[in-house]
Amino acid sequence: MTERRLDKIHIRDLQVRCIVGIFPEERVARQDVIFNITLHADYRAACASDDIRDTVDYKQVKKRVVAMAEESEFFLVERLAEEVARLCLEDPRVERADVSVDKPGALRFARSVAVEISRTRADLGRA
Repeated sequence: MTERRLDKIHIRDLQVRCIVGIFPEERVARQDVIFNITLHADYRAACASDDIRDTVDYKQVKKRVVAMAEESEFFLVERLAEEVARLCLEDPRVERADVSVDKPGALRFARSVAVEISRTRADLGRA
């Protein structure tokens, strides 16, 4: 029997201002970061019921991500990305979270630097 592919919800180009970086000037002023998040889950129940209770409430995910990021002071975008994945996986329906974090202007002559991670509960020790 073949394994069913999971459905996806995408949150695209979510812009937040936060403290992130290793240099002293990055520790003072908030910088723009852009999140792209994919929530992998089985959305068949929601498709059948047309009821928000049967799906991942992406508005609530967005609110938690924004609140966490705005209060964070991570040194690495890698850590910021993993914390976003951790928040996404708090919903038991989400089986995997793919998170990319773009930091515009992080490198001279580059539009942005981005880190992309993919995590499951097992990856985070929450199986």
